[in-house]
Amino acid sequence: MKIMNINSNTPHGEAARHARRRAAKTPFSFSRIVFIITMFFLFLPIVVLIFSSFNNSTSMTWSGFSLRWYQRLLSERELWRSFQHSIIIAATSALTATLIGTFGAIGINWYRFRMRNYIQTISFLPMILPEIIVGVSLSIFFAGVGIPLGLFSIYIAHTTFNIPFVFLMVTARLHEFDFSIIEAARDLGASEKQVLYKVTIPVCMPGIIAGFLTAVTLSLEDFVITFFVAGPGSSTLPIFIFSAITRRGGITPVISALSVVMILGTVVLTYLLRNFLKNIAAN
Repeated sequence: MKIMNINSNTPHGEAARHARRRAAKTPFSFSRIVFIITMFFLFLPIVVLIFSSFNNSTSMTWSGFSLRWYQRLLSERELWRSFQHSIIIAATSALTATLIGTFGAIGINWYRFRMRNYIQTISFLPMILPEIIVGVSLSIFFAGVGIPLGLFSIYIAHTTFNIPFVFLMVTARLHEFDFSIIEAARDLGASEKQVLYKVTIPVCMPGIIAGFLTAVTLSLEDFVITFFVAGPGSSTLPIFIFSAITRRGGITPVISALSVVMILGTVVLTYLLRNFLKNIAAN
């Protein structure tokens, strides 16, 4: 009983009791109503999407439960080829952007040199500029240097706009870095290379992994920039979906089935990565 009384007198206990009393008095408060309306508008399109993917008809009128659209999804060769292109480009561009962004962030935070502030400022331009401007400028650049539009040009474009995101996340991790650890490692005889690979990079690993995952996500979902730098036969999944909607005059149940599969895959992947990052942060 004493323990319960002590806990009830703590500020946390007082706040909890106050919140319970307030919730009991105002079950339909303004903030709760706004929250419910917001959630309704956010998730209603997803519910409609799931509904149409299991509908036997192409219209919104329910005509029976069916898996025919998921069966047709498996037979769409062009779709799976575009999906393969998206996975390859996302993985390679994210890996390249992670390497460049990580070493760039470490170099700018470690060393002092001329043009340092200028380089740090212009590195964020791809994040600030509208995507259509980045896409047009990259398309003009590829045409000027003679690089044909295709998977390679998409890879370069995705690497370009992913680098600032990795750079930002690794820099944020470095700002929390205790540089006395580096001094201690050097006092113990570690070379600069050993300090980099055995001290700095392991400490920055949560930021590096977060930057890599962000780069993969941005690459998979990008449409505007990819639209300007993609060539014949090199479409990614967003371009395929746009082309399918344009050709068929609207969203078909096959696209709805694809969207449901992607939503489920994203939820599962997010849950697994969340636990993975929590374990890394804990260690």
